[in-house]
Amino acid sequence: MSFEFPCFDPVALDLPGQLDVRWYGLTYVAGFLCAQVVLTRLARRRFLPLDVPAAADLLFWSIIGVLVGGRVGYAIFYDRALIDPIRIFQFWKGGMSFHGGLLGAFLALVLFARKHQVSWRRVGDAAVLAVTPGIFFVRCANFVNGELFGRETEPTTFGAMRFPTDPVAQANLGLAGIDDNRTRELALQYACGHRDWESIAPDLAPSTTDAAGRVVALDWEALRPNLDWERVRELVPYRHPSQLYEGLAEGLLLGLVLFALLWLTRRRPLGAGAYGGVFFIGYGIARSVLELVRQPDSQFVSAANPDGTVFLGLTMGQTLSSLMVLFGLYLVFSAKRAAAPTESSPSQAG
Repeated sequence: MSFEFPCFDPVALDLPGQLDVRWYGLTYVAGFLCAQVVLTRLARRRFLPLDVPAAADLLFWSIIGVLVGGRVGYAIFYDRALIDPIRIFQFWKGGMSFHGGLLGAFLALVLFARKHQVSWRRVGDAAVLAVTPGIFFVRCANFVNGELFGRETEPTTFGAMRFPTDPVAQANLGLAGIDDNRTRELALQYACGHRDWESIAPDLAPSTTDAAGRVVALDWEALRPNLDWERVRELVPYRHPSQLYEGLAEGLLLGLVLFALLWLTRRRPLGAGAYGGVFFIGYGIARSVLELVRQPDSQFVSAANPDGTVFLGLTMGQTLSSLMVLFGLYLVFSAKRAAAPTESSPSQAG
């Protein structure tokens, strides 16, 4: 059963000039706030072996690790051209790797734990409990933006949608060659009937840059008749809303599993690192399965390799997720060994 994509405006609040408040940014804020609440509660319960101010510092270190690791990871795994002293730090231009961000956050928390002389494994346990709401929120923002949609599917598939941001839709709407992101967003709002022409016209870019680097003027009066979603809808393929699949599986469901595990073991917590291990295993499996409906990474797609695989028939996401599962298994089994002596003497894992 298919559904209609709501065609959200990615901007939550327009501000004067070039500034605006985007849903994507708000979901990061919501994720960080949720993480702070979780870390504070875990610190007060002494599950996280830090005081409340130190728990706030942990969040700051993690944010830095996510930003740096996500950007560097994207450059290493997906776009080597970004390995440049200037371009590597242009976060606002997009290009972040979840696996890179996770590795960056992990290294940051290990350094943080050493600084405070506590178990990095237990700090990691607290961190994975805190991160799952943010994963859910950010994947919802990907859906709002109409980005990271999945592979083509049949209209009878439950949840199948046509996205106005699909390359086929963009080409038929006359927006494919426009390089200004906000201009494309506003034009889509008009095409979907959510904004009138007078409200968007002043903010449309007067020109764009073509593939050869030449500035080309945009004749909006000529382009305006093309901006009709109803006209092109039937030409656009149905796709999996894989952003929602990931938000539900990697964020909401995995978070519920972790918090249920924490509650069930509240009287006798698992060994340090076990909760983190469950997160790595759960995320790795969920991501590997959902890669089957995600769009292949365009960087690796070719006529000879339409699925964009990089290693033994696996995509880059599946390859990195397989490593996550292996690391998660190590954490779980080593944590079990560490937890065994707790009946007679306290364990010092990590």
